[in-house]
Amino acid sequence: MNDFFRRFAQGVSEATGTPWAFVVAFGVIVIWAVTGPIFGFSDTWQLVINTGTTIVTFLMVFLIQNTQNRDAKAMHLKLDELLRAVQGARTGLVDLESMTDEELEQLQAQFKSLRERAAQGQNVAGELEELEADVEEVQQHANGTRRVA
Repeated sequence: MNDFFRRFAQGVSEATGTPWAFVVAFGVIVIWAVTGPIFGFSDTWQLVINTGTTIVTFLMVFLIQNTQNRDAKAMHLKLDELLRAVQGARTGLVDLESMTDEELEQLQAQFKSLRERAAQGQNVAGELEELEADVEEVQQHANGTRRVA
């Protein structure tokens, strides 16, 4: 089931992201608008477009979300691999997506402070190592493991 849905979602996402899909959707709207006078702009005529667009929108939300989740996961894995493979890279930043929003905001504020001080010419190299150790500690706590000293 998962493999079928993945392939289906990927295919629909690719197909609906084309200019031709836009042209078809625009054509449907034009045909609907042109038929308005034929049907006397009735409630049924309006209900057809409202129902159709609601159903399509509802289903597309799940397809797009599935595709975005897969893309984000693949991107995180690729970036994690690059961080692990590059000598001298700060591997403490691997798997940041497992941190809470508050922890990410705190980390972002610390990096902003470091950038501002570095821009003023202050040496922040030691603080970067300390920040990386803090990140590793938070990640280990989030994963339920403890650092053994």
